[in-house]
Parts: sequence; C-alpha cells; structure tokens
Amino acid sequence: MVNEVHVGVIDSGCTAQQAGHLAGGRRFWLEQGMLCEGELQADSLGHGTAVLARLLKQTDGVAVSMAQVFDSRGATSVLQVSAALLWLVEQGVTLVNLSLGLAQDRPVLRQACAQAQDAGVLLCASSPARGAPVYPASYPGVLRITGDARLREGQWSWLNTVQADFGAAVGERDGPAGASLACATFSGQLCAYWRMHPGASRDQLIAHLREQAAFVGPERRGGEHG
Repeated sequence: MVNEVHVGVIDSGCTAQQAGHLAGGRRFWLEQGMLCEGELQADSLGHGTAVLARLLKQTDGVAVSMAQVFDSRGATSVLQVSAALLWLVEQGVTLVNLSLGLAQDRPVLRQACAQAQDAGVLLCASSPARGAPVYPASYPGVLRITGDARLREGQWSWLNTVQADFGAAVGERDGPAGASLACATFSGQLCAYWRMHPGASRDQLIAHLREQAAFVGPERRGGEHG
C-alpha cells in the first residue's frame, strides 16, 4: 500500500538545477575494482538528465532520489547498479526507474532486485522491443517497459509479450534511447496514479494499467482499447 510517493532513479545523474529539487542523491563508481560512493557529480552523459525530465513531465512535485552509476562513456557495472538499488531502498522509495539494461544475469543484481521487491518497492526497467533479454527487466516481478510508437502523451499499452509488459510514449526523442525514455514516461505515469489514489495496492495499480491501456498487444495484432 502506497501513501506517499517517492521515486528512485538509477542513471547518469542530472543537471545542477534538477539536483536542487532532489530528495537525495548518491554516486556509485568503481576504483581499481572496488566499489566507492560519494556525492553526485554533474551529468556528463546527459542520459539521466533526459530520463528525469521525462519522468517529471508526467507528475509534478513528486519526491525523487537519484543514484548515479554511469560515467561519461555510458559504462556501469552490476556492482554499481546493485548498490544503487539497495541505497534507494534504504531511502524509502516507492518505485525505482531503471532506464538501463545489462546483458548479463548476475546473482548480485538478481538478489538486490529481490530484496527491493521484498521491501515493497516496485521496479520498472527498460526492455528492447526486439533482441536478447536484458537485466534487470527480465527478473521476476520487474515491470518491463519499451517504447510504443502508436501512443500519444498520457497513453500506455499493455503488450504482454516475451519482450515487454507495457509500452509507453517516447516523446520527442527516438532511436537507441527509445525504451529508456518510455520507461521514464511510464514510471512518471505510475507516480501520477499513486498520487491520485493514495493507499492503492500494487494489484490495484496493475489492474488499472491493464483496464485503461490505449492498446492491448503488440502493434501487428493490437487493437485500441476503450
């Protein structure tokens, strides 16, 4: 049951202006193979900035904590993402947006996701529309989100495919970041729902998402719903 919405974002950080509105922030990096953590640095990649802006466009005033795991090359590790996730759980987040996908299934990340879900945290992760599975999207209980070109602002689709559970609009940007921005859009929509329906359970949320989806199924066989 959710009463106050607090969203966590695991990404490349954000701008100084965005950071001024955060509820909390922490940077995680590797130094000679050792996990380190400290204060946020400016987003040198731009990905986290775009993701956060997209998320906040869906819902005003929600509390956000940022966990910075990417460097300027867009590289990260399972250790960084896992530590970032556990830190966000300690901050009391309601859900975590993971606009990222790692190719390898590693026990440390699987366990971190399980711990987060045991604590009642909802995980939303981007998943490509095609290709090999990525993690953490492919772990049990994680909502897998991809871009859906059929959708307009404020809409989502219930895809229920081997690749993704839901689709969301990607906004003005497209290409490689499509699923990432779609995931951010979807996380913002979840926050908006919970803010309008305080106390709603995860099951009620999922039921709402399925019932109010603009499309059901992938584009080749989907039909408009409602």
